[in-house]
Amino acid sequence: MATTHEIKVERRSDEGKGASRRLRRAGKIPAIVYGGELDPVNIQLDHEPVWLASQNDWFYSSILDLSLGGDIQKVLLRDIQRHPYKQLIMHLDFQRVNDKETLRTSVPLHFINEDVSPAGKSSEVVVTHELKEVTVECLPTDLPETIEVDLSELKLGDIIYLSNLKLPKGVEIPQLKLGKDHDDAVVIAKAGREEAADEAADGGEAAGEEK
Repeated sequence: MATTHEIKVERRSDEGKGASRRLRRAGKIPAIVYGGELDPVNIQLDHEPVWLASQNDWFYSSILDLSLGGDIQKVLLRDIQRHPYKQLIMHLDFQRVNDKETLRTSVPLHFINEDVSPAGKSSEVVVTHELKEVTVECLPTDLPETIEVDLSELKLGDIIYLSNLKLPKGVEIPQLKLGKDHDDAVVIAKAGREEAADEAADGGEAAGEEK
């Protein structure tokens, strides 16, 4: 079952770059909510609580309850614009979701038990996380905040693929419907010397391209 998080918002009437700059100076974030059968709505949010929320994985993959004066709209974050060097969120895009309609979105992968695995305990094995997130399809009520990848049994030579992931009920990876060629590696455990050889080969190819 998906976890929801409530975020309070206010409607905004002023538009344009000047209005957005004034909002940011006042500690607010300009944003928009769109999708569904309703018209797009311009809103504003307090920067500090949203900035704190943005430090968590759930902010990017969970159903969010936007509360506008007690009116709740269920949404997903679809875009976040950040300042190039300040700790400042410039703008947010939210998309409304319907509990009865399948959605497609990215969910972070949460790797557990690597340190107790045979591969994790060996200084001669390098474990690489090839993917940090995966695109899934499901109903909003089934959307997980993260997908756990248990590495407790991982050993030298093992490869964990997308098809090996244990998905919650009602959750699918649409990429797997395209065939075996799309069953990407998620985790690879290989010998450290092999990793060093691969890096050396990559470096050689890069040097050749520069000539």
